[in-house]
Amino acid sequence: MNTLSYKTVSANKATANKEWVVVDAEGQPLGRLASKVAKILRGKHKTNFTPHADCGDNVIVLNAGKVTLSGNKWADKTYIWHTGYPGGQKSMTALELQKKDSLKVLEKSVKGMLPKNRLGSQLFSNLYLYEGTEHKHEAQQPKVININEFK
Repeated sequence: MNTLSYKTVSANKATANKEWVVVDAEGQPLGRLASKVAKILRGKHKTNFTPHADCGDNVIVLNAGKVTLSGNKWADKTYIWHTGYPGGQKSMTALELQKKDSLKVLEKSVKGMLPKNRLGSQLFSNLYLYEGTEHKHEAQQPKVININEFK
């Protein structure tokens, strides 16, 4: 066997095999769901994973506002940001953020699990969150996956 014939395959934009997947988020714990969605967006579940390229799938999350948090996290978990002005630190609990925009809780969680660079921004644009069970991506023929069975 000639071991010199093995070549390491490095995926790029042209050779990436991108698919569309649908995930139902109803009743799923926020962190577990977000980590699995981030893994699919990044492409880490594929054999041709390349850290510097967008080789992940496009993910459609249905019922994104119906994720759950355990314990007292709805009241205790805080999202903190700064406006840039002196004394401009602001905060919001998870319950307040969900009442303002129910998709933002999952959106912030997934975004925090992606790389903090241009690649992360590009990967985040492959995420589509919907409040109900309807979406507008039927033309892409997305594949429905059970997130509980996904490793």
